[in-house]
Amino acid sequence: MLANTNVPDSFNYPHDGVGSDHDSVGSAQQRPAAGWGSVQELMDVTYNAKAFYGGISGPNHGSPRGLLDIPGWASLSKGQAAQSVQVSAFPELYDRWEPQASAIVDALSGIAPAPACTDAPAASSGDVSTEGLSQIRQDILRVSKMGVGGAYVWGGTAFKAWDCSGFVQWIYRQVGIELPRVEQWRVGRMTDNPQIGDLVVQNPQGSNNWGHVGIYAGDGTMFSALNPAAGTLLHPIDWNSGTAYFSILGASP
Repeated sequence: MLANTNVPDSFNYPHDGVGSDHDSVGSAQQRPAAGWGSVQELMDVTYNAKAFYGGISGPNHGSPRGLLDIPGWASLSKGQAAQSVQVSAFPELYDRWEPQASAIVDALSGIAPAPACTDAPAASSGDVSTEGLSQIRQDILRVSKMGVGGAYVWGGTAFKAWDCSGFVQWIYRQVGIELPRVEQWRVGRMTDNPQIGDLVVQNPQGSNNWGHVGIYAGDGTMFSALNPAAGTLLHPIDWNSGTAYFSILGASP
């Protein structure tokens, strides 16, 4: 249960530690400004749980949506389900910590002994096969790998100091294709059969508008400048929601 240095009132309630992210408070790190509840309510662990699960008896009546308010929630992975509710700027962290969280629950439930703590699993190193790819797609893959490890800089376009669209623009520029600075999908063609090197767009923000863009790497993965915490990496596509694909290169394999 965390209080928040940006929310002085949160210190008036019992807490186990202190955070500082926007106005996020409580055990679920939900925001009063986003409509999750008052500071007093969110500093109560029982209220946090009810708000997270939502449904007919949830305190927010579907706005913001709790887990039971999300269509198809039962078919989602735990990480996807958590992200669907919390809409975090760091979606990769739910999946990353799921094994440790499940082990804690099992230990507390008496199902299994508590395991020793281990490091979180690392993201992929960027090893993607080029077999069968056209030369330009091989080139896009090669320069995408060059960007792994780069920092996320809002509005940035410099090598390894970019945001998501700056990263994509830099990649295509290296292979002789100049893309717009933002909304790069508008010069492409939507496809249901993406090939390595195509654009991946995610986090819908309205009609034909998405909040995140990256490079398709095959096998359910993508390269992207994800966020300031994760930087630029090869990661599972399902770390973000609302995915669509656009081809800039046409039908070339």
